Amino acid sequence: MFERTKKLCDAFVKTGVPGIDLAVYKDGECVLRYMTGYSDVENKIPLKGNERYNIYSCSKPITCVAALQLWEKGLFSLEDKLSDYMPEFENMTVKTEDGVKPAQNPILIKHLFTMSAGFDYYLTTENILQCKEDTSGRCPTRELMKYLAKDPLEFEPGSFWRYGLSHDVLAALVEVITGQRYEEYVKENIFKPLGMDNTSFLLTPDEIETVSCQYRYNWQEKKPLPCGKDVQTFKLGTEYASGGAGCISTVDDYIKFLEAIRVGGKIIKKETVEMMATDMLTDAQREVYWKNENHGYGLGVRTPKKDSIYTDFGWDGAAGAFMAVDVPHGVSIYSAQHVLSGSNDAVRGWIYAYVMSDLFGDERYTELINTSELLKSHNLIF
Repeated sequence: MFERTKKLCDAFVKTGVPGIDLAVYKDGECVLRYMTGYSDVENKIPLKGNERYNIYSCSKPITCVAALQLWEKGLFSLEDKLSDYMPEFENMTVKTEDGVKPAQNPILIKHLFTMSAGFDYYLTTENILQCKEDTSGRCPTRELMKYLAKDPLEFEPGSFWRYGLSHDVLAALVEVITGQRYEEYVKENIFKPLGMDNTSFLLTPDEIETVSCQYRYNWQEKKPLPCGKDVQTFKLGTEYASGGAGCISTVDDYIKFLEAIRVGGKIIKKETVEMMATDMLTDAQREVYWKNENHGYGLGVRTPKKDSIYTDFGWDGAAGAFMAVDVPHGVSIYSAQHVLSGSNDAVRGWIYAYVMSDLFGDERYTELINTSELLKSHNLIF
């Protein structure tokens, strides 16, 4: 079983991915754990399965779950104004065709979850750089928000969809509501209860050495080159826990998180997971949403569409992490790799279709794979 899925992983490595570690669970049991390639290309060290990776945007579902735990306790409403908790976001400005103007609509907490608050992913604005200077490079999570709020929004809150720092702001909101550092809250309320002992936001300099070699694919040289073990770009300071991109985890740990939200009731209610995985895009937001062909977008995750054979929700990360939770089929999928701007970025999400085809023998997925022009162009049909 899973022969085509394994061939896909092998092919990814041949295109320049250093290594890939894939775990597939069905009804709570591991039905596939496949590793291919190296954790350290230069020294030819094969993957062992215990590597710690920077998972980048696969951090986002963790942050959304953390915030939804507080929502379940009635500590905020999705319709609440963000400024009720973080006053610096009360009088926002917004970019318009006629220049920067006062925003007409408030940022609601639901806008943070749905990437519709108006934040972008510009990490070197004058105000963010000023925060680095004022805090001597520390940029504590909550403190940075006071500087971010000075930057104009890209659009009126709620009007469009834009990938950006919304979930970083959500992590700061967790700090405000709980009075805890974000990294401590998730450790106590998600990582410890699930036995995710090798997962963390923020590592000490000594702990950085426990992270697997990280690469960036060089398209000119057609090969991955080492780029350091720390979170690249998104770690704005030594005390900045990026809720959107700062988590470090292993395959064994992260699949525990996926299984917990697939089943529901362990760290978050089943009904809350269902809400999280419900498409909430407006027509205007759908026009600019990346994954519109097969998925919608809910509270921090891509979501199933009624007219698509894709029944999973999930997300992926800048260095190649990919997660999928398929509640109707009882399946959780997580694949980890550690190369930024990877040679397989455009096709790594096809792991889901390959797994579903191999696991269930579903001809719909087989046909989808066999007729994909994108897969043909990458020589990935076996």
